[in-house]
This record gives sequence, structure tokens and C-alpha cells, in this order.
Amino acid sequence: METEGLEWLLVPVRQLVAWGAAGAMVFGGVVPYIPQYRDIRRTQNAEGFSTYVCLVLLVANILRILFWFGRRFESPLLWQSIIMIITMLLMLKLCTEVRVSNDLNIKRRSFAAADSKDEEIKAPPKRSYLDFDLNYFWHWSKFTDYVQCVLTFTGVTGYITYLWLDSSLFVETLGFLAVFTEAMLGVPQLYRNYQNRSTEGMSVKMVLMWTSGDTFKTVYFILNQAPLQFSICGLLQVFVDIAILLQVYLYSSYPQKPTSHTAHPASTKAL
Repeated sequence: METEGLEWLLVPVRQLVAWGAAGAMVFGGVVPYIPQYRDIRRTQNAEGFSTYVCLVLLVANILRILFWFGRRFESPLLWQSIIMIITMLLMLKLCTEVRVSNDLNIKRRSFAAADSKDEEIKAPPKRSYLDFDLNYFWHWSKFTDYVQCVLTFTGVTGYITYLWLDSSLFVETLGFLAVFTEAMLGVPQLYRNYQNRSTEGMSVKMVLMWTSGDTFKTVYFILNQAPLQFSICGLLQVFVDIAILLQVYLYSSYPQKPTSHTAHPASTKAL
């Protein structure tokens, strides 16, 4: 009787734990971007955040959703992808608005300088997705250009997936590309920090949340016997997060002068 009573109590507890874990998987991935979003909005400066992080996550989660049609995995992972896509679009919208606003301020200051020096200093030209200029890829001036790019990528990859959905090799490759792309999430930020020889402008809270979230996610994959690709790339993602945290320690303890880049103007934009 005692065993039955104990089992009766454990069933709802297990259910609550399962719901909590599922909720953490769905919304936990977007939590790290809240402090970064607030920092950008507060400072009106997005230079410390790499918008390529948004690109990586958009590609990874679109591919993961397409992978779901070929090999059904747990619903929380599917909903996590949908929530993450919405979040990354919001991050891109804010970063674009801030960058355009700063460009307008530069233009106003340039006109003021031109009045006093009888010379015109031109503001950076506007760039569009429809320019098809690879040198300015993902450095466009309007949020709608990013949306067009995402919709084009979704349409093309969706059509290809529809044609090859019966191929198990294609489906498994698609799944690997999805999780491997997500595993590379921190690489643009890692490279940007290396270029700047600094982590200024990057939210350390965001990276700490990346690390804790990716660790939880990897353990979740292993315990729930998710496809092997998920577990392997989850571990890789944790290692990249740790590397960024090491950068935070090194660049704060041993400040270095940023290297000068005289390359293409696009290199001055946020990676």
C-alpha cells in the first residue's frame, strides 16, 4: 500500500518535471538574448554584437524544422526552433534600426562639417538584398531585406526537402547540417572578439546563459535519446561557449590593442 501511495505521488511530480524541462527547452534558448537586446536598446550601439549570430541561428532552426518533416523528434525542440526564429528576427530588427539611426547621426554631423569646411562628407551608402553584392551580404540597410533573404532561403531549402524527403541519407544529412550550423553559433562572436582584441559591447551574461543553456540542452538530448547529431554538436557548442568565456578573461586581464583592418569597408560593420 505504501509503495502504491508513493508511486501515486511520484507520477504527477515526474509529469511536472517533464513539463518544466520541455518549457526550459522551448524558451530557454531565447533567454540569453534578453540582456543583449536590452544593452543594445539602452546604449543604441550594436557594434559589439555579431549579427552573424542571428544568421547562424536562423539557418540552423529553419533546417531543423525541415528535418522534423523527415524524422519526427520531440515537439519541444520543434517549438524551440519556431520561437528562436522569431527572436532572431527581432534582434535583427533592433540592430538594423540602431545602425541606420547611427548612420543618420553621422550624416547630420557630416553636413555640419561640410557647412564649416565647404566640403561634403558622404554618409555610408544604403545596401539592399536585391543588390546581390556579396561584399555587403548581411550588412543591409533595411530589416525587410533580411526578411526577404530568410524567406528565399526557406523557400529554396523547403522545395529541395520536399523533393528528397523519401531519401533517408538526405534527411540525416539535413539533420546534421541543422545541428552543426547551430553548433557554430558562437564562432562569429569568437572571431569578432579576436579581431577587436576585446569583448567590449558583448553581453557576458548572454554568453554565460549560452553556456548553461547549451549544457542543459546537451544533457537533455542524451537523456531523451535524441538523434546522435544533436548530442555531438551540442557538446561542440559548449566548447565554443567556453572558448568565448576564456576570451572574456584574457582580454580583461591582459588588455590588447585592437588590430587595424584596412580591408573592404564592410569589415567595419558588425560581423
